[in-house]
Amino acid sequence: MTGAANLDTVLGKAVTILRAYRPEDQVLPLAELVRRTGLHKATVYRLAGELVANRLLDRVDGGYRLSGGLFELGMLASLERSLLEMAMPFLQDLYERTHETVHLGVRDGHDVVYVAKIGGHRQAKSPSRTGGRIPLHCSAIGKALLANSGPDLQREVLTAPMVRRTPHTVVAPGILRRQLARIVETGVAFEHEESALGIACVAAPVFGHDDELVAAVSVTGPTSRYRPEAQVAAVRAAAAGLGSTIARRERIR
Repeated sequence: MTGAANLDTVLGKAVTILRAYRPEDQVLPLAELVRRTGLHKATVYRLAGELVANRLLDRVDGGYRLSGGLFELGMLASLERSLLEMAMPFLQDLYERTHETVHLGVRDGHDVVYVAKIGGHRQAKSPSRTGGRIPLHCSAIGKALLANSGPDLQREVLTAPMVRRTPHTVVAPGILRRQLARIVETGVAFEHEESALGIACVAAPVFGHDDELVAAVSVTGPTSRYRPEAQVAAVRAAAAGLGSTIARRERIR
């Protein structure tokens, strides 16, 4: 999550309530919302009622859960929606070629936000989820985005504290800087158990009109049987095909 809501406004307090939910949460009692937000109990109760009236929360036994109205709003996000519509045929083709978990991600601040995730019955157990985020430095898709971003962003990430998610996460700025340079040279990024143990990944950046960095595509599998080096050509082809489609759409607008 990036940024913080302004607790001096009603809107800011309402957003703080919505952002109190975590991926694993189903229903949160009023007391837990109060604890997580730090807001007064009466304020949380009143604003939760307003959110229920606007279909952003549902009142259920045991507390409150996020409502389908949020999903509807999310699907109206124009950039991600149009990107997903263009990307889906390439992601599906990539899945059919590899039969491993396929991701599409975009950069938001110092994180990757996953726009899509396709996996079959034998998909690797990974921390990613559609709509979820993970730091740029510890995933192949994130490193592909970071390597092809401007020097200012790279400097921000490399000079800030980097979370070590596993014993294999690269948190040394010098090593990561060399990896980023190599990614630019080869056009692909790798991850070996850096975001979670037991998974490996290869990713390629997606460039649109005028070589603008738009997104990145990746294939992830379990280290017990998956070798990401074997999927370099497939990932590059998917990223290039999606990039060409995006550029063509931009040129005819």
